[in-house]
Amino acid sequence: MPQWSDYSTGERIKILRGRDITQADLAELTGRSIVTIQKAEQDKALSLPTLLAIASALGVDASVILGQQAPRKALEHSDRMVIRDLSRAVHDTAAGILPVDTEPVALSELQETTDKCWNLYWQGRYIEAGAVVAPFLTAAAARLHEQPAGEQAPALGVLSDAYRLAGYVANLMGARDLAYAAIGHAQAAAERAADAMRVALVGSGRAWVYLRDARLPEALALAEKSAADIEPRFSRATPEELTAYGSHVNFAAVVASRMGDKDRAGDFLSQSHATGARLGREVRAHGTLFGPVTATTQAVGIKVALGQTGQALDLIHSIQDVSELTDAARNRYAMDKAMAHADARQWDASLDTLEEALRRSPDWARHQTLPGVIVEKVGKASTARLRRVSKLIGVAPGTQGFLPATAKTAL
Repeated sequence: MPQWSDYSTGERIKILRGRDITQADLAELTGRSIVTIQKAEQDKALSLPTLLAIASALGVDASVILGQQAPRKALEHSDRMVIRDLSRAVHDTAAGILPVDTEPVALSELQETTDKCWNLYWQGRYIEAGAVVAPFLTAAAARLHEQPAGEQAPALGVLSDAYRLAGYVANLMGARDLAYAAIGHAQAAAERAADAMRVALVGSGRAWVYLRDARLPEALALAEKSAADIEPRFSRATPEELTAYGSHVNFAAVVASRMGDKDRAGDFLSQSHATGARLGREVRAHGTLFGPVTATTQAVGIKVALGQTGQALDLIHSIQDVSELTDAARNRYAMDKAMAHADARQWDASLDTLEEALRRSPDWARHQTLPGVIVEKVGKASTARLRRVSKLIGVAPGTQGFLPATAKTAL
């Protein structure tokens, strides 16, 4: 598999343009002629101003086009543009820079937008969520600016939520620096609002950024602290409080499992199951969903990570209905289920589950790494089904290249 630096500059432009943007489209986006774009892609001529214009139009740094750094895996043009707009919104609002024509909106309307963003996020529609979060951040910052002294806490809470959403989208799309920045601003806003629940929610969000950045000990310490800070008394806890706590201890179990710590993962899982049982149903609150089904389905992934394949399969057999889960949670469970079947060398069952999830939610799948891991594991079973699944995630059986399918068909 060629490395990104092995391609010529013209080939890299063509790959980044993908199938959705024609040469004519790129010419219009850059204000250049089609001939100029053709010459650039043929490595015949590329001036610095044209290079910078192409980089801006494609939503990448010029160093990516020049091969000095690789593009993020599976990012298409629309993804890159969303990340760019989100980055501008995060950094500008944090610096107090707002467009001159920004109109502050009511807090009630901002709360409705918060709910809309979370709904998009948990449906796995990350690009749409990111596209909504960028202007949402600006509107929330404008609302805070207009709030009278002593009445800023509600606006700060909404602003914290907006930054947390931005951090979650950026983290999923591999924009780690942006995720760190956004979650840091979310924490600052939550602390200014003196909102203990939001501070804990942001802490758990930061732990997730740590997890994806391979900072496991720090992720576990922060996840554990965030859960402890909001642990309710079960006898009088509200469903919303139990939902937040259950989500936190469940995530702590996930981190412990990634570290191979079976005892701590088991302790957190016990608390997760107890919280789910206390709720008795799935409850949506604080930007998340938790209940007995969530606790059990996420336990499958935890058992897989710990190498406890038999226990994972037992849990899978006990799960009858996942319709209450969000789309993203249902898809994630499908990945964990497929991985458990692969670990048990049940190749057909693994590929059946994986293919169904990929076809059901192709946009969600583009931002996940587990499908490629599963295909790699099942690679020894050369079947037509394996080839179909490999094509869906844009990798050849037995390989895990970093380029998306659009890139591999562009040359």
